[in-house]
Amino acid sequence: MNMRSPGQPASLILALTVAVLAVSSSAPLIAFAAAPALAIAFWRNSLAALVLTPITLGPRRAEVRRAAGGPAGILCVLAGLALALHFATWMPSVQLGSVATATALVATQPVWQGLIAAVQGRRPSVAGWTGIGLAVAGAAWATGADVGVSGQAVLADVLALLGAVAAAVYTALGERARIRLSTTTYTWICYGTCAVVLLAVCLLFGVDLTGYDGRTWAAILAIVAGAQLLGHSMFNYALQHTSATTVSVLILLEVPGAALLAWWWLGQVPRAGSLPGLALLLTGVAVFLVGAARAVRTESLSS
Repeated sequence: MNMRSPGQPASLILALTVAVLAVSSSAPLIAFAAAPALAIAFWRNSLAALVLTPITLGPRRAEVRRAAGGPAGILCVLAGLALALHFATWMPSVQLGSVATATALVATQPVWQGLIAAVQGRRPSVAGWTGIGLAVAGAAWATGADVGVSGQAVLADVLALLGAVAAAVYTALGERARIRLSTTTYTWICYGTCAVVLLAVCLLFGVDLTGYDGRTWAAILAIVAGAQLLGHSMFNYALQHTSATTVSVLILLEVPGAALLAWWWLGQVPRAGSLPGLALLLTGVAVFLVGAARAVRTESLSS
C-alpha cells in the first residue's frame, strides 16, 4: 500500500503529473465526440496498441515472446479484460450523465483498490484510510449524485461505479504484471486485449465504428494521444515505482481537472456547493501521500 522508496525520482513525479493532466481531458472529449462510447473505447485502445506495435515487435520482441503463455502474459490479458470492462461501463456513463458526476463516481476506485490490497494482506495505515475516505467523500460532495433526477442519470451512476471497480482490478493486476515486464510490453498486450474484446462487443451489438465527422475523429485522436498513450501509459510506468493505491488516489485529481475543462469548454458550470468538496478531495490526496511517505521512512529506519 505504501510507496516503494523514500526518495521518488523526478521522472516519477513528472510521469504522474503528465498522467493526471492527460486523463483529465478524457471525459470532456468523450462528451464532445459525436460517436458511441463503446466505439470511442475501441478506437482509443486499438490505435494506442497500433502505435506501440513497432516497438513491441521490434526491440521488445524477445520480451513479448517470453511473456506469451507465461504468468506475466496471463496477468496482462486479465488486466486487458478488466480495462475493457472499465471503458465499457464508465465511458457510456459520461455520455448518459454529466462529466463531473461520472468522473467523481469512477474516482471511488481507491475504495475498491484498498479492499483488494487488504485481501492481498497489504492493509493501509490509518492515515491511508483517512486520506482515501476524505478524498472519496470530497468527490461525492463536489458533484453529488443523480439519484432521483432521472432513470438515465441513475443508470449513468451505476455504470460509473462499475467502471471504478473494474479500474481497481485493472490497476491491481497491472501492479503485479509490471514487476516482470517493461511498461511498453505490458501496455501493448493490455491495450491489444482490451481492443479485441471491445471490437467483439461493438460487432455483437451493431455499434457503428465509422462514419463520424472530422471533429469527432479529432476528439478520438486527442483521447488516444492524451488520455491513452500519455495518461494510462504514464500511470503504468508509475506502477513500477509506487503502489497501486497511491496511483489510484492520485487519479482522483482527474475530478477537478475534468470539471474545470468541462466548465471552460462544454459550458457545464459546476455548482458553487461543489467547491468545498474539491478542496476536501485534494486534502484527502495530501493526507494519503503524507501518510504513505511517513510509513516508508519508518520502514526504512527499522530495516
